[in-house]
Amino acid sequence: MHDIVIRGGSIVDGTGAAAFTGDLAIDGDRIAQVGGKAGPGRREIPADGRLVAPGWVDIHTHYDGQATWDPVLAPSSVHGVTTLIFGNCGVGFAPCRPRDRQALIDLMEGVEEVPGVVFTTGLRWEWESFDEYLAALGRMPRTVDVGTQLAHHPLRVFVMGERALRREAAAPEDIAQMEALAGAALRAGAFGITTSRTDQHMTLAGEQVPGRHAGADELMGLARALRGVGRGVLGLNADFEDVEAEFAWMRDFTRESGGRPVYFLHFDRPHDRGRLPRISAAIRAARAEGLPITGQVGGRPAGLLLGLSTDLNPFILRESFTELARLPLTERLSRLRDPALRARILAEEASPRLLRLLPPLSRFIATRWEGMYVLGEPPDYEPTAERSVAAMAARAGVTPQEYCYDYLAGSDGGRMLFFPLVNYATGDHSVVRDLLCDPHTVFGLSDGGAHCGSICDGAIPTFMLTHWVRDRTRGPRLPLEFVVKRMTSETAAFMGLADRGRLASGLKADVNIIDLDRLRSGHPEMIADLPAGGRRLIQRAEGYGLTTVSGVPVFENGEDTGARPGVLLRAG
Repeated sequence: MHDIVIRGGSIVDGTGAAAFTGDLAIDGDRIAQVGGKAGPGRREIPADGRLVAPGWVDIHTHYDGQATWDPVLAPSSVHGVTTLIFGNCGVGFAPCRPRDRQALIDLMEGVEEVPGVVFTTGLRWEWESFDEYLAALGRMPRTVDVGTQLAHHPLRVFVMGERALRREAAAPEDIAQMEALAGAALRAGAFGITTSRTDQHMTLAGEQVPGRHAGADELMGLARALRGVGRGVLGLNADFEDVEAEFAWMRDFTRESGGRPVYFLHFDRPHDRGRLPRISAAIRAARAEGLPITGQVGGRPAGLLLGLSTDLNPFILRESFTELARLPLTERLSRLRDPALRARILAEEASPRLLRLLPPLSRFIATRWEGMYVLGEPPDYEPTAERSVAAMAARAGVTPQEYCYDYLAGSDGGRMLFFPLVNYATGDHSVVRDLLCDPHTVFGLSDGGAHCGSICDGAIPTFMLTHWVRDRTRGPRLPLEFVVKRMTSETAAFMGLADRGRLASGLKADVNIIDLDRLRSGHPEMIADLPAGGRRLIQRAEGYGLTTVSGVPVFENGEDTGARPGVLLRAG
């Protein structure tokens, strides 16, 4: 008798093969049978008319700190993710000497926009070495499986101290030590190494991150660490202002590492429409030489959510508005609806004081009325130009700032605007679709656990099914089997996880049962459930009937079962 039998579902096995109807049986933590008629089960689950798919494998998250105190790791786990990889973008918390803890907290807050007090309160710092960090992760029972990569910035700070924070060049002895420590981390179970080479990533003090200008000799030291272990990947974010120069060192890296894969975040830039084609052409040229360089792409444009409860909104540079920031939302709404205060806020210009204190992005969003859109309910992440604040205001016969003010201050204060930053230069999802269909890309970029007050992309796995498979109207959709493959077997294989990502006999029983007709993500909402009352945006999910991890139901009909079968994954 099987432990669980899922009867008569529409099975999409993660390989890209056509869906088929049949049973799926689970014994212990393994899949025992896929297709056909299975024997009896101790628990039988009817799945007629529902999708049966592998659990999603999300390889770009930032739960580095949260995973040390939170066993559930929502919102990702709520949206059918059963395997999470963090340590991305070069930021993390290991290795770390006690004297450098605050520096790494400030770095994570600056780059990934998680309030530092959350980490000051939540982190127990039961580690110094990377291996000790893994041991701390491994001691916690958890809902889903987690793994991590070695982040370059904490490694650099561990070796070089203040010199790393000042972005000084690494000496040969520094490089040798980083190489040795990186090799030890990879042997301990790191899935790769990540770094950041973009001006967009800044410390809390507004400085460039420690590894921003790491020299080729330092990067080749990391390559030698990968070669010495014989597995792992390099991940990075870069500006690609000079595509030829950036690809030159990446090509050298793949050669020096013994052919280990290199991946980077693949975006367009609205001000440079030729950037994306240049980068894609460079990827194809590298692939033609047998060099495994890959772009990592998301399922929708990377963008900000703007509202009264979020970290950013168009009025954040106005003194009279910011004076209300510490008030409870209900009181803030009451004040904002006062006609005299409304008139004063709308008449104000950007404050020089706030311009000095707040990031440059604040000025950017303050006037781009044509680039921000009413999110609506259900959330619309592919809005037409007619849904921009500028267009809505013109139709209403008011100024954009008046329309925006009244829209955000209306209702219960939960309304939001969507401000796409990249991959929306065409005003639709054509760029995103091209990248998703590019064979030289890998799916990722949910950023689960990061940008808590301005982004809510941990729900992207659900969005992939609702938008790209079922609901899109402004262009071609994508086949269900293709989308499932992108989020399961491809991401698992990229990270060297051979035991998951597909529904096949003998593989790990990470399974989703989904009612595609009912599947939806809710409107983003702000909750305060992080340590020290820290806030984060989440989207709830409907339509997931069952999610299992290692054959154990962890979510049923959207509810946490309380089971904690998840483990720490060590590469190798």
